[in-house]
Amino acid sequence: MARKLGRTTDQRMALLRNLASDLIIHERIETTESKAKELKSVVEKMITLGKRGDLHARRQAAAFLYNKEVEEEDNTVIQKLFDDVATRYEDRQGGYTRVLKLGERQGDGAKMAIIELV
Repeated sequence: MARKLGRTTDQRMALLRNLASDLIIHERIETTESKAKELKSVVEKMITLGKRGDLHARRQAAAFLYNKEVEEEDNTVIQKLFDDVATRYEDRQGGYTRVLKLGERQGDGAKMAIIELV
């Protein structure tokens, strides 16, 4: 069963889209443990679409991800996903992300984690 993260469906989807886009851009983000675990399955599916590489997969990824600009290059998230990230995992059959637990956040005691691309 999917985690609801204390949000309505549209808020939860917007959160996951934003986190997935940021993870593809930065390749490593720090968030709460439950958000990281939920994000893992979303990003794995996006990378699998990137490995497929056809027009339909590109449109499916573009429909989900926010098409932000990548700072370093003149690319967008979709271009980075299909050109850089997917080619890196061509020979890998899943397991593209890793969740590292950090401990508790100082302010509210929430369990924190780092999620990164392997």
